[in-house]
Amino acid sequence: MNLDAQHPLSSGLTADSSLIRAYQGVRPAQTPVWFMRQAGRSLPEYRDLRVGTDMLDACLDPAMASEITLQPVRRHRVDAGIFFSDIVVPLRLVGVDVEIVPGRGPVLGTAVRTRADVATLVSLDPSVLDAGLAPIREAVTRTTDELGATPLIGFAGAPFTLAAYLVEGGPSKDHIHARTLMHADPAAWADLMAWTAAVTGRFLRAQVLAGASAAQLFDSWAGALSQADYVRYVAPASAQAISHVRDLTYLERPADEAADPQEVRRNVPVVHFGVGTGELLADMHAIGADVVGVDYRIPLDEANRRLGGTVPLQGNVDPALLAAPWPVLEAHVLDVLERGRSAPSHVLNLGHGVPPETDPGVLTRLVGLVHEAGRASASA
Repeated sequence: MNLDAQHPLSSGLTADSSLIRAYQGVRPAQTPVWFMRQAGRSLPEYRDLRVGTDMLDACLDPAMASEITLQPVRRHRVDAGIFFSDIVVPLRLVGVDVEIVPGRGPVLGTAVRTRADVATLVSLDPSVLDAGLAPIREAVTRTTDELGATPLIGFAGAPFTLAAYLVEGGPSKDHIHARTLMHADPAAWADLMAWTAAVTGRFLRAQVLAGASAAQLFDSWAGALSQADYVRYVAPASAQAISHVRDLTYLERPADEAADPQEVRRNVPVVHFGVGTGELLADMHAIGADVVGVDYRIPLDEANRRLGGTVPLQGNVDPALLAAPWPVLEAHVLDVLERGRSAPSHVLNLGHGVPPETDPGVLTRLVGLVHEAGRASASA
């Protein structure tokens, strides 16, 4: 399916940005940088805006969600915005009883533990999201109108991470109930994963159609799985979730039509990121992702080796070092940039999200360091 002609990719507004080029495997002169969880809790302007508003209510307020998305772009001059929302938003909109409890995270009214529980859950029709996601589409459109040539990244939770919250009833350290259901009742598990794939895939598609220039699938809890379990019980559903955006394409017009009049059809780039998934990188790429996000546990050059040296990478500054003395952080960031040169292309990011206590000034300085390193490399 072709994106609308006014979409930022189709119109050419974001198609030649450093982020999109890097996601396509082309190394730009300057390494693009953005931060997971940059939109939100580390910024004082975010905390001021959120006073008196619950998290999910903020996500479903188009004006507020847009403003929060834009705040770090204005402040830090990052090379992309990441849409402010939460992976459980589509669960709420489809009718699941879920709240985000401050200091804890998503908490479900009822855990999904049995075949009967799964049957009740999957009776909720994901197609209601076609209308229910209107606030999300409005927020994305508001945001991209303001961002101009800076691309917006849409995101969604991978089916396993959503399923883990549903089965556990909330956050968990080992996801024992989810892994038990996976093996104790594979048929019920397959039904649950197919449903979460449909729900989260529609969420991701709505953001891209509304104007996001890339899509990122977060599998926060996939690191709890063995490789065999991931491949057998999880990867097919993740591939199904991504399929909701894999068919979205646009025509890229050549910069010099006189010299090269050929248009190129491209897909919307898809990033797949997981926590503690160093042993799963190749399998996470194989579901249909263009780019693999790497957490802070393995160096980028090793991740590149495991992926065969052909996959664009994103990552992987250790968030803990954001509170370290600047010379320590600076040396670490430069090392990440150097290791990232082994890959076809690299987008600098964190190996997980911005901690809430992070000094925003450090993030701004880090962006400046990455951009300056790119300028120095280009002039060398």
